[in-house]
Amino acid sequence: MPQLELVNLMCTSYRRLLGRDLVAPDLSVEQAAQWLQNEAPFCVLAHDGATDPCFIFANSTAQRCFEYAQDELIGLPSRLSAEAPNREERQQLLDAVSRQGYATGYRGLRIAKSGRRFWIEDVTVWNLIDEHGVCHGQAATYAQWRDA
Repeated sequence: MPQLELVNLMCTSYRRLLGRDLVAPDLSVEQAAQWLQNEAPFCVLAHDGATDPCFIFANSTAQRCFEYAQDELIGLPSRLSAEAPNREERQQLLDAVSRQGYATGYRGLRIAKSGRRFWIEDVTVWNLIDEHGVCHGQAATYAQWRDA
């Protein structure tokens, strides 16, 4: 999926499901994509809808948080963002999002490329649903994280 189409899908799905905007509503799709990727002070990640989902979006803040370059993070199975013992909890969250459309207030332990463990807090996860009701994956955003 092209980057602008993906950003538009993330923003419109977020607005439709949560009733608020992910980015300033007066931005064009191009401006929203640039701001979300390079300037947003919060993390935004998205993965596709595959059986073993892979990251398809990670903004600069998320890349720094997880200590991966963009080309390392995009295509990485998203389950690898959590250690094996924490993957079941993560999967339960994603299953709940699949049923309900979104979830807020999640807190979970994650692992960076270096092995550093950190908590992500007050996470919102939502389905990436297009105007035809087709789900293309899920996205997450959070502004709070701290080393474990």
